[in-house]
Amino acid sequence: MIETSFFETVAEVFEVAGVSAMALGSLVAIVLAIQSMVTTRDGKFAFKTLRDSIGLAILLGLEILIAADLVRTVTSTPSLTDAIVLAIVVLIRTVLSFSLQIEIEGVAPWKRALLTSPQLIARSANSRSVVEPVETRSPKEETL
Repeated sequence: MIETSFFETVAEVFEVAGVSAMALGSLVAIVLAIQSMVTTRDGKFAFKTLRDSIGLAILLGLEILIAADLVRTVTSTPSLTDAIVLAIVVLIRTVLSFSLQIEIEGVAPWKRALLTSPQLIARSANSRSVVEPVETRSPKEETL
């Protein structure tokens, strides 16, 4: 019984940490947006800062809340209903996290890998080296 109350306490600590991360992250986001508005005088930039920062705070909070749900479910008495409820909650939170990440970064994770992959960078560097010699030809060489 001591183990059960310990894990219940751990799950509650995770829940408090998740909600606190969202609340404090939102406050920090507001401060950052105000600071960027004052320094840049650009409302679009301040709004983007606010939106991205709040999104990141929500992402962090959701991840911590998923951990709390996992701890609570693993330590409780196993039942099919609890497993289904956990699966639905984790699915909803994962979809929310995924869509928030796409909204913040502006690109899906599988496309982000294509945009930053070493092969793409190497291909881009190679294509530049092939183009450069053509541009350095003199007009006499092109007529030959």
